[in-house]
Amino acid sequence: MFIEVHSAMRALYPAGSEASADQIKVSPGIVSGNHVFLTGITGSCSNGSMPSDLEEQFRQTFEKIRPVLSEAGLDYSAIVEMTSYHVGLRDHFEIFNQIRSEYVDDTYPAWTAVEVAGLRREGAVVEIRVIAEIECD
Repeated sequence: MFIEVHSAMRALYPAGSEASADQIKVSPGIVSGNHVFLTGITGSCSNGSMPSDLEEQFRQTFEKIRPVLSEAGLDYSAIVEMTSYHVGLRDHFEIFNQIRSEYVDDTYPAWTAVEVAGLRREGAVVEIRVIAEIECD
């Protein structure tokens, strides 16, 4: 669902995201001009639990990006920039990159991976934010 913030911006709320987004006062995505900016996403499950299996957590994180992009009529190919924040980056970089590679195609988005001391969600080892481009006619 689109929610107009002001004439130049629209908030994106995939089905079922409104309550949790309202709780912490954040939009899952914002359309501004010809770009979509996604709030950082972790791999929590729909029941709020965090998978302890890293591969499952990484896939869940990428799967949660899909509905936000879809609200703007986009898919993963529209991603132009990705920043991933990792607890223990060097310990899981290879598996994360392997899974990331399943979701992005040539032309690959710009990507920065950052080591952090911790993330807001208990048990989260990765949080991803992306910027996507809306194709203009």
